[in-house]
Formats: sequence, structure tokens, C-alpha cells
Amino acid sequence: MAVFEGAGVAIITPMKTNREVDYDRFAKILDFQIENGTDSIIVCGTTGEAATLSHEEHLECIRFAVQHVNKRVPVIAGTGSNCTETAIYLSQNARDYGADALLVVSPYYNKATQKGLVAHFTAVAHSVDLPIILYNVPSRTGCNILPATVAELVKNVDNIVGIKEASGNISQVAQLMHACDGRVDLYSGNDDQIVPVLALGGKGVISVLSNVAPRATHDIVAKYLAGDTKGSLELQLKYLPLINALFSEVNPIPVKAAVNMMGMEAGPLRMPLTEMEEAHAAVLRAEMEKVGIL
Repeated sequence: MAVFEGAGVAIITPMKTNREVDYDRFAKILDFQIENGTDSIIVCGTTGEAATLSHEEHLECIRFAVQHVNKRVPVIAGTGSNCTETAIYLSQNARDYGADALLVVSPYYNKATQKGLVAHFTAVAHSVDLPIILYNVPSRTGCNILPATVAELVKNVDNIVGIKEASGNISQVAQLMHACDGRVDLYSGNDDQIVPVLALGGKGVISVLSNVAPRATHDIVAKYLAGDTKGSLELQLKYLPLINALFSEVNPIPVKAAVNMMGMEAGPLRMPLTEMEEAHAAVLRAEMEKVGIL
């Protein structure tokens, strides 16, 4: 059984003006997501600014999310690292805090070989008894998890069960599903490719868009899985201009600006991320108005 089906939100991490994590605001944002149909919470991923959280903050965000969500939906903890021992440390702590599953990104910067990726993910998986979703995002990591590598992992490591595919390469996704022979739960890592990925057998999306449009993102997947492909496609295309605006600067700059525009007080970003350019922010606001978010 899949960790979840539908739309999982790659949730932001709200900050106070002094750039400390704002847990009171985090609780409100978690509740907003669940009340509006989000199927899973993915905490401490790219969108959550995990790269600039200390290990202590990272783990506290996971602990807080698990405790506050309180089994209303699955909580998936981002625990990847470019250091295998650090990924194991984060993964074991997330397990102890009660996370339902882990999202483990490919090692970034040091760019492991495919053999190294197999060794890394296998070591992390063997260190815990939780389901693991691989995260392939070569534009950020400089490292592409090839279909044959995914197939080797899901066929030989029992708790590696899924992949968030954010390569943007639909041909690669098709090759992946062929190589895995139905043994992998596939999630789109790109909001503009939800329907194409579902068409290739996907279970859903791990979504940035869900931060501002949780119900609509849920419905894109739910309609498709219920057989309403036309309705699903209509929603995918309706939200495409907003999706483009949410990626007009590097994630999570635009989505955090969007959440602030909604009055949800997500706070500032941590450097080296900077606030959104005014011209891009104006386009983002206009697209949010068009779909009725503002």
C-alpha cells in the first residue's frame, strides 16, 4: 500500500522576523493544509528551507509536525543529505519522533556514481524500518538517479517503496516505470506535470502549489484517479500560469511570498535566499487573483 495517494504538500517553514522558526504559525499552516484536503505533509524538504536549518531545527520541525498533525494525514520527513551518516542520523531521529515515512534526496554536490547511489540509499534504508521515498531532482543535486538504479533499489530493498520524480524528463519517467515493473510508487515532483505523471501510473504529487491551493491540487489527482481525466486536465491547465509564477524565481522564494500575500505570515527567507523581485511578485499576485486565491 502506498504511503499516500493524492497531493502531498512540500510545506514551507514559517519564520519569525528574526528568522527563527515560528512554530505557532507552523501549527496554523499545518491545520490549513489538512482542513483543505491535503493528503500528506512533507516536512523539511527543499520548500521547507531544510538546507539552512540546523540539525536541531530540522529535527524539531519534524517532531513538531508529527505531534501537531497527530495522525490526521501521513507526515513524511525529509532526511536526505550529501553525507550518508548524516542522512542515517536524521532518518533514525525522524523514525523515533513518529514520522510515517521518509523522503531521501540523492546526495548533492559530491555527485555520487550510480553505484554510490545504490550504496547510499541502501545504507539509509537498512538503518530504519520506515517506508522510504527517493527524491530525484538533478537540477538541484547535480546527480540523476537513473531508471535502472531505481529499479535495482526497489527490487532489492524492501522499504524503498517510492520516488518523487522531479527530473522534468517524462521520457525518463516512462523508462523508470517500465524498469520497475509496477514495484514503485511514483509521485510527480513538478506541479506542471501532475497529469502526465499520473498517466504513467503515478500515485500523486509532492507539491509546492499545494501551499497556496491545497484543495485544487488534491482535486487534480483525485479527479484523475476517479476516472475524470478531462476534469483533472482542466484543473492542471487552469493552474499552469500560477505554477509558472511560483517558479519564476528559485523555490521557495515565490511560494513563501505567495503565502505571505494570503495573510498567513510565513515570514522571511533565510539567506542566501532573498525576497522576491517586485516585477515577479506582481505577476504572482495577479495569477493568484485570477484563480480566486486572493
